[in-house]
Amino acid sequence: MHGKVFMGKLRRALGLMSGTSMDGIDVALLDTDGDRELRHGPAASYAYPTEIKVKLRAALAEAKGLSERASRPGSLGEVERALTELNAEAVDRFLRTNGVDKGQIDIIGYHGQTVLHDAPRGLTVQLGDGRLLAERTGIDVVFDLRAADVAAGGQGAPLVPVYHRALAAQVPELPAAFLNIGGVANVTWIGRDGRMLAFDTGPGNALLDDWVLARTGAAHDAGGALAARGRCHDDVLQSLLTNAYFGKPPPKSLDRNDFSSAALEELSLEDGAATLTAFTAAAIGRAREHMPEEPRIWVVCGGGRKNKTLMAMIAARVQNAVVPAEALGLDGDFIEAEAWAYLAVRSALKLPITFPETTGAPAPMTGGVLLGPR
Repeated sequence: MHGKVFMGKLRRALGLMSGTSMDGIDVALLDTDGDRELRHGPAASYAYPTEIKVKLRAALAEAKGLSERASRPGSLGEVERALTELNAEAVDRFLRTNGVDKGQIDIIGYHGQTVLHDAPRGLTVQLGDGRLLAERTGIDVVFDLRAADVAAGGQGAPLVPVYHRALAAQVPELPAAFLNIGGVANVTWIGRDGRMLAFDTGPGNALLDDWVLARTGAAHDAGGALAARGRCHDDVLQSLLTNAYFGKPPPKSLDRNDFSSAALEELSLEDGAATLTAFTAAAIGRAREHMPEEPRIWVVCGGGRKNKTLMAMIAARVQNAVVPAEALGLDGDFIEAEAWAYLAVRSALKLPITFPETTGAPAPMTGGVLLGPR
């Protein structure tokens, strides 16, 4: 079943984002025409229950053996249904909390939980049942936004750049770089003429989060306090930076598990945190090698912007200002969720969501599957 398609006016969209992090679900409301008109609504985060986080870690291990993106062996099918139900609950809770009738929502952009991304094999897997979500919410859902790009030979990531370009209207001077630091870090370079270049820079928070969780039980290095007390081991850092990925020209993308902290096993908690934080920052610094011109400003969104040690390390490795998204009046926690709302509208309008310069697609392409409730 296909949902409604709309042209020529603002539409109210919800974006649901989990991505590569395993923290929970971000929900954001955006009124947009799928082009330059943006009206930012409320947003909220809903944490995964602990039992889901445990099951997700097991699912990540199982997903490594997948060879078909639709396959759900072992616990993957059970986890997918549970995650979809949680997303439906998040939608209901969000709408009630903000006094929005579901009849006012035109469309939902549903990302799902990434458990495997292997672009060289043409394989990207996000757990999330779009049909079930549409049934549970009674709202049209666009999902599986990466698949068409990957099938055409693109990387399937990053998908947020076209939304970054729309936000760039608020930047005082171009070129600019929008840097998202989630589990994996990605950057969008936007030129004066609107040209885009985008790619994953390297690890974001994932390695550091896993390091801290395994040794302290805490979910992350709050504020970068552990790293601030530690010492970066330059020999280990340089060995990490020898990975061939960094010299590879974009477009290019990564899976959450493409890098390992095995080389740090003998380091203390604090030194390991400092070295992994420096690794993320150094990879971002190296991303400049691929940019046609130095960004006049780096706008940082995602959880990494709250890590003061990481932000300082990035500032030391790039030219010009490094600022959190809030400096432009944006909410850096929810730009990806807003982007999925924006992409859902573009998908319904059959507008391109991926481009040769962002994913390596052969041409500007639309994507996604649009389903309405039965």
